[in-house]
Amino acid sequence: MRAIWKGSITFGLVNVPVKLYSATEEHDLELHQVHDADGGRIRYQRHCEVCGKKVEYAHIDKAFDDGEQTVVLTAEDLAALPAERSREIEVLEFVPNEQIDPMLLDRSYFLEPDSKSPKAYVLLRRVLAETERTAIVKLSLRQRTRLASMRVQDDVLVVQTLRWADELRQADFDSLDTDVRIGTREMELARSIVADLEADFEPEQYVDEYQQQLRTLVEAKLEQGDALDTAATFGEQEEDEGGEVIDLLEALQASVAKKKADAAGSAKKQPAKRAAAKKPAKKKPA
Repeated sequence: MRAIWKGSITFGLVNVPVKLYSATEEHDLELHQVHDADGGRIRYQRHCEVCGKKVEYAHIDKAFDDGEQTVVLTAEDLAALPAERSREIEVLEFVPNEQIDPMLLDRSYFLEPDSKSPKAYVLLRRVLAETERTAIVKLSLRQRTRLASMRVQDDVLVVQTLRWADELRQADFDSLDTDVRIGTREMELARSIVADLEADFEPEQYVDEYQQQLRTLVEAKLEQGDALDTAATFGEQEEDEGGEVIDLLEALQASVAKKKADAAGSAKKQPAKRAAAKKPAKKKPA
């Protein structure tokens, strides 16, 4: 991994030199656009509306337009901002772990100690773990002042940038204003389904099926040529016309019934397997 930022964590009089690394990566297959007639690559170019010339990225500045005037902000202007020059991860406060709303979480980064002795890093990591606290920090990253949480994961300090409070929308749905009556039987069946599906979350067991199928399709086209029927790779797929609206209680009862039927079918197969296992093997002729 390559560090994308270097600086230090500051809390009280403690200074912890660190390197920051992106903790996530995209696994999506990168696609580009082509002309359907001849397969030619479609490219987008930046043109100036005043002179009409193509403009290289190095000559592009940013600007703000208030409707009447335009203010141009150069790269030098932005770099001169005090927050942009800061190389500190400033600890603002320590809060209970459970107080961090998952809705606020954005991107994740690893922090690695960047000094000859990792003692200060280990001290901060240990105190966060023992007190079950998350540090709320502020840092400047990629031309933005960011609020973030800093916590311990697998003996590594992890920074997760947070959205600002005014960036979260309020879920104001009229459809939830009506009174809904839930029957006792419906609640019992719903609890039964939840109990049957209880488990510890292991993200490794889930895969991105769309990306897997996309890669399979691309590999098949590479092997067999571009004139490939998609059905030959994935088989015929029935078109999804949308789920049928059915009664909630009926759906819950059907879910429980299916679970029982599957369990009964599995139980019937066990005696047959045991009988097959006890059957003596035939002797080979001499």
